[in-house]
Amino acid sequence: MFLKRSLLVFAGFFTLLSFSVLGQHKENINTKELLLKMVKSIKEVQGLKYSLKITERGKKGYNHYESSVKLIRKPRQLYIYIKGIEVLWTQGTNDKKALVKPNSFPYINLNLDPMGNLMRQDQHHTINEMGFDYFGSIIEYVILKFGDKLEDGVKYDGEERYNNRPCHKITINNKDFAQTTYTVGASENLTSIARKLFVAEYMIVEMNPKLKDYFDILTPGQVIKVPNYYAKTVILYIDQFYNLPIGVKVYDDKGLFEEYNYHFLQVNPKFDEKEFTRDYKDYKF
Repeated sequence: MFLKRSLLVFAGFFTLLSFSVLGQHKENINTKELLLKMVKSIKEVQGLKYSLKITERGKKGYNHYESSVKLIRKPRQLYIYIKGIEVLWTQGTNDKKALVKPNSFPYINLNLDPMGNLMRQDQHHTINEMGFDYFGSIIEYVILKFGDKLEDGVKYDGEERYNNRPCHKITINNKDFAQTTYTVGASENLTSIARKLFVAEYMIVEMNPKLKDYFDILTPGQVIKVPNYYAKTVILYIDQFYNLPIGVKVYDDKGLFEEYNYHFLQVNPKFDEKEFTRDYKDYKF
């Protein structure tokens, strides 16, 4: 009986100690260092292979996409498979156009501009933003813009298993998120403005009902509405092994804006030298 009581007391003490240590670990997490470590890991990546699930708010509700991606960062080479559609883009070739094999009429290979209407349509981003670099630049800008107040808007929410991987969960809250105005300068378009301000083109389109899409012509001196930050809230799931954001949820004042989930992630895999050519044995160009 005494032994049983002693074991129970010891078990209780051990449980309390465990919670105490976990709590202390959470308090000691430096969110800025964790984000900077993630940005550093993004810049050090040489190649990636993954499956990507996308949810994006569109004109008629939410759009859902799934794709398989192979990517080499420098020089940039990209292969994407989406339900029978194949896309191949390699830096410095094909007059900067992507080779596309559609899964519908006209059933012939097409050479398309990655920034053009046929490839963009209602999507938030282009194939130029595939991988983690674009998102890493957004986070770098957030760190710079928040400055010493970063910790006020960034919260470490502990460790969580996400996409079947152990992750650090971080929430970035921007209480000052709002619409502001921007005066268009010479030779600017919607995309160049979004890149300059580190915000999403699609959000600008939503904020300006007179803009039909990404390709509306803007004139110098024109005043448009833009968000002052990329998002109101961003939830990040940072893979503990790779230090890469394998889950990203982005919210604005309307709710969920976009979500990206990376599955079966391979970092710096060994690619066959022909995997980024149209003649690779597994492709059907």
